[in-house]
Amino acid sequence: MKIRLKDKIAIVTGAGRGIGRAIALRFAKEGVHVVVADLNLEEAKQTAQEIISVGRKSLAVKVDVTKKSEVEQMVKQTVEKFGRIDILMSNAGVSSMEYVLDMPEAKWDFNMDVNLKGMFLCTQAVAKRMIEQGGGGKIICTASMAGKIGNPMYAHYNASKAGAIAYTKSIALELAPYKINVNSICPGLVATSMQEREVKWTCELRADGSTPESIRQEYIFFTPLGRIAQPEDVAKVAVFLASEDSDFMTGQAINVTGGIITTS
Repeated sequence: MKIRLKDKIAIVTGAGRGIGRAIALRFAKEGVHVVVADLNLEEAKQTAQEIISVGRKSLAVKVDVTKKSEVEQMVKQTVEKFGRIDILMSNAGVSSMEYVLDMPEAKWDFNMDVNLKGMFLCTQAVAKRMIEQGGGGKIICTASMAGKIGNPMYAHYNASKAGAIAYTKSIALELAPYKINVNSICPGLVATSMQEREVKWTCELRADGSTPESIRQEYIFFTPLGRIAQPEDVAKVAVFLASEDSDFMTGQAINVTGGIITTS
């Protein structure tokens, strides 16, 4: 396999499990030294150990991306260990399901704080460092196809992901003079622990006899490519966006949905 990102330094948030973990491990296979940032330090350490096992360097960092001081400390620790930051994968995210008429304010705030404010804090802190280094770098944000469509019971989540897409498009223009590329990935239905929770919630909220397996079969039916995505499907696109192959792309929101949506 061609090593496209040899000795680059990346921060991946939410890398303890799911999509973030898959991206961190794929980066490592492509030659990247990875800072594994997650609210769950034990899971971050497990991912970091897997990275070390393939011959790359790694650092596990506990970070709450909604806390500016913790994000800045994450950046500081990265620079102290590796000297620079070449790639940010702002991936940490949450979801919940709630009909808007019944939605507690705290559920709205939770989704907005992690999915949007967390992205703002991470990209702001890393972009400042990239500029201090002389410019250049890749910032990739995990948005969602939910940011391009509407879904019942997901108004708060969809709104946060639509905001994430608009945010990345805007900062792509601000950071272009510094040769920093900013793009987002919009995954569809991905087999993760988050999806497992959502499948259970859907069964409970429908209360119509649906089972987790019947919900998964619905997902497959509505996916033109005929399967649920794996985290590695998203990781492959992240590698492309982190590499020089995407040097003339910025401000894009790339769909990884198996054809569920084809809108830009």
